[in-house]
Amino acid sequence: MPIYSMTGFARVQVRVNDQLGYTLSLKSVNHRFLDVQLRLPNGLDALEMELRRALKEHLVRGHVELTLSVDRSTQQTAGYNRDLVAGYLAAFNAAREEHALSGQPDLNVILRLPGVLQNDNRGNGEDDSAALAESVQQQIGPLLGQLKIMRAREGESLAAILRASLDRLTEAVEGVALLRPEIEQRYQERLTQRLTAATGPEFNRQRLLEEVAVLVDRSDISEELARMTTHIGHFRELLSASGEVGKKLDFLLQEMNREANTLLSKTGGVGGKGTHITELGLAMKAEIEKAREQIQNVE
Repeated sequence: MPIYSMTGFARVQVRVNDQLGYTLSLKSVNHRFLDVQLRLPNGLDALEMELRRALKEHLVRGHVELTLSVDRSTQQTAGYNRDLVAGYLAAFNAAREEHALSGQPDLNVILRLPGVLQNDNRGNGEDDSAALAESVQQQIGPLLGQLKIMRAREGESLAAILRASLDRLTEAVEGVALLRPEIEQRYQERLTQRLTAATGPEFNRQRLLEEVAVLVDRSDISEELARMTTHIGHFRELLSASGEVGKKLDFLLQEMNREANTLLSKTGGVGGKGTHITELGLAMKAEIEKAREQIQNVE
């Protein structure tokens, strides 16, 4: 199974009925743990609990944002207050007769009077809450599937980048291994020089033993090369494994960096081909740092 990136996005738009629709979207980015943030309309507490449960069941790491945007449309029919209009017309006619006036009531004026026009709203958002919750619960599974597909694709790209880094790292390790005899010869020459000089009047046996021990230890880089090779092999295995591997990969890279530092400290100042080993050691550290940047986004 491929490794998963923590970067992904998925969205679905649904019409529940003529008056109710919604957009449900998921966005995830890298995070040390699983951090879930939900943005839902008020009054959907039970749905929120179900969505949190579903996200925790399907995702391991990442900062995940789920947003539910609801679109409630209402159908309105215009009506008028018959009693109010009848009262206005009666008052108009009474005033006209009482004062012996002429004229007819103006319908446009009547319809502009406060309270005359009335709207009959059909569709209540609160009544649709149950239908909304049921539909969202049906959609969250497929939506998570879309998100995981995208995260898997991103993970494949990350794995390709990391494998290329491991190939370059392996080349550097093999290059150092080829130069290892040169390093050992350089330290043997130093040891011979110290033993030759030890016959002088300032001979200090204890100090000589300490220096010899240091030279012998520094001349042997076989353990660092062996551990580095083992770490690279383990890293490749994890890239082909499933589940949460990001933290394990990060730990391995820390160990690789430690081996590279030890190798550099042992071979520094040797001269000759030791300079080339220093370059290879620095190339190792550069590849390790590039890989660490990439795995910050691995689940």
